Amino acid sequence: MALLVRLLALALALALGPAATLAGPAKSPYQLVLQHSRLRGRQHGPNVCAVQKVIGTNRKYFTNCKQWYQRKICGKSTVISYECCPGYEKVPGEKGCPAALPLANLYETLGVVGSTTTQLYTDRTEKLRPEMEGPGSFTIFAPSNEAWASLPAEVLDSLVSNVNIELLNALRYHMVDRRVLTDELKHGMALTSMYQNSNIQIHHYPNGIVTVNCARLLKADHHATNGVVHLIDKVISTVTNNIQQIIEIEDTFETLRAAVAASGLNTLLESDGQFTLLAPTNEAFEKIPTETLNRILGDPEALRDLLNNHILKSAMCAEAIVAGLSMETLEGTTLEVGCSGDMLTINGKAIISNKDVLATNGVIHFIDELLIPDSAKTLSELAAGSDVSTAIDLFGQAGLGTHLSGNERLTLLAPLNSVFEEGAPPIDASTKSLLLNHIVKDQLASKYLYHGQTLDTLGGKKLRVFVYRNSLCIENSCIAAHDKRGRYGTLFTMDRMLTPPVGTVMDVLKGDNRFSMLVAAIQSAGLTETLNREGAYTVFAPTNEAFQALPPGELNKLLGNAKELADILKYHVGEEILVSGGIGTLVRLKSLQGDKLEVSSKNNAVSVNKEPVAESDIMATNGVVYAITSVLQPPANRPQERGDELADSALEIFKQASAFSRVRRVPGPAPVYQRLLERMKH
Repeated sequence: MALLVRLLALALALALGPAATLAGPAKSPYQLVLQHSRLRGRQHGPNVCAVQKVIGTNRKYFTNCKQWYQRKICGKSTVISYECCPGYEKVPGEKGCPAALPLANLYETLGVVGSTTTQLYTDRTEKLRPEMEGPGSFTIFAPSNEAWASLPAEVLDSLVSNVNIELLNALRYHMVDRRVLTDELKHGMALTSMYQNSNIQIHHYPNGIVTVNCARLLKADHHATNGVVHLIDKVISTVTNNIQQIIEIEDTFETLRAAVAASGLNTLLESDGQFTLLAPTNEAFEKIPTETLNRILGDPEALRDLLNNHILKSAMCAEAIVAGLSMETLEGTTLEVGCSGDMLTINGKAIISNKDVLATNGVIHFIDELLIPDSAKTLSELAAGSDVSTAIDLFGQAGLGTHLSGNERLTLLAPLNSVFEEGAPPIDASTKSLLLNHIVKDQLASKYLYHGQTLDTLGGKKLRVFVYRNSLCIENSCIAAHDKRGRYGTLFTMDRMLTPPVGTVMDVLKGDNRFSMLVAAIQSAGLTETLNREGAYTVFAPTNEAFQALPPGELNKLLGNAKELADILKYHVGEEILVSGGIGTLVRLKSLQGDKLEVSSKNNAVSVNKEPVAESDIMATNGVVYAITSVLQPPANRPQERGDELADSALEIFKQASAFSRVRRVPGPAPVYQRLLERMKH
């Protein structure tokens, strides 16, 4: 039996193929990108890789799927070329790159990969070439010829003027005394170099880019008899200072230095880790209004939030960014980090003036604009330049600006600018009172609001919260955008001006001359007490015009029959509060009469039972009123619907009779009934 089990297992393994029996380690991001480039190049022969070259530059990239279809790197157009994949070469008369490169020592391999300048400088030293040609196992991160040519003249002069110390040390810093292939190059790791055991920082990004001290690997894994060569795009130098130490010695960080000290973040910036500091220069701080800057610098919590908003959770070298990506800061916000040509961008702005200043615990990019998070802003700063700026101007004109710039815990219900397209209301006592009722006495978050909750305003009103399937509303106004939570206040963007309730439904109807006939009808039907008491009603209120449109005989008959009148009026009253922002496409609202009302909304026009609503969202303390210009008829009062109900009942009876006859195995309904059944179906 055991033998049979083993044979079955072996057969299954063979059927599934080698992947099932010899599952290898997961490929690294670099290897996956290289594999994709091979797939794209295979039509040109074996071992051909598709390479994207940025037009007008010498920058080349192995292509991933997204870049292949977009044909862009950092927003710049690319062309596709086809080259031998690393480790292979062409053979005259053969398609593709069928031959593996012959193995040679490290020194000779430098010439093969296009680093002849590194060969030249190796020759100038007395010790290094014999080492590269001799026994051993080494890894060299070899700068390309272009990388050496781009070094500042004074740096290059200092190296070549002292070849057996400065140049030798620089080259040894590019070497590791063992073979290291890309599958071993893990994100955030450090390799010990052959210069004083100094660390080389490795970052291996999800997009397949690998950097060495922020220099990008151009061609990797070129094997040699005594090691491996990786071609990189920069000459790298030793890193000795952590982020905090760099802040201390850079003159352009004077204000940042003081801010870090005041916030206590210097301990973090000295610690082990891999951070990216988007370091604001003195110029960045100078662009901020003095009042705002002094407020933040004097508020430890706001200052800490500000600085944390400039620190990314992982080291991000500029060379790794070939398209936009979202990165989280220590403050918890998300920054859009991208590139445009050679420039890095933050939230779409090219504000980075100096990039890839390497530290032992991360990388620094100098920025010339402060990134102030919402959590460090006042309410007025949250709204500045936004789509609620008109409302903010109104608060200022009404003398309420101090509430928006102080340290009160508040929530501002700010209508969108589009609400005021036909003009803002004049500033008077009534408007000021209304605006005060747009300021809630606590700092709220919309995710914690619940249906039926009441909110106290600075104007003394209580506002109700209504939660619908796709809307979150406060009285007649619904939240139109995500919250902005500031230092002390939260900004809710609202889709209209609030109209706080001023009385019960009966008070609203009595106070509007359009509803005088409805009020008389309600009183005749004995419903006054119902619409005056606490509750939650949606009232579709026929105007006088609606009653007058009824045939005279029908109106008199209706007013003379209290029971029928009460039924019809109850059909106009829904059992819950439904404001227009909560309707969506269609809502079936149960009435006090028992039947359901069909309430719909299209292009901001509300209808009930397909009858247009003249005015929506007249708020009352126990409900909401909609003005309509027709009297709604319950289904039982509609002749067509009564006929439909009878037909449905008869059809159901015949269906049951047919089912019964089949079960009892007796003849079915007589042909006359069968014909009648067919007619009723149609």
